[in-house]
Amino acid sequence: MDIISDILVAIQRKGGIIKPTHLLYKANLSHKLMNSYLEELLDKELIGKVEKSNHQYIIIKDQGLEFLEKFNKLREFQDAFGL
Repeated sequence: MDIISDILVAIQRKGGIIKPTHLLYKANLSHKLMNSYLEELLDKELIGKVEKSNHQYIIIKDQGLEFLEKFNKLREFQDAFGL
């Protein structure tokens, strides 16, 4: 869950759109592991892929933003109880 959150936050901080190579560095994951997470996030429609000027980008979708919102509330809940 933390890795998924880190990936989505990295995309969000870049204005909701990021090149895959930039995400690879920001998420600090191996190429193979990042691709595995991206496939899962694509399947769950938390992110999407777009092409601009012959470059592929990853975008965060509304469901991804909703995930981050709820995940942050969960973290706040955990912190409030010292978990």
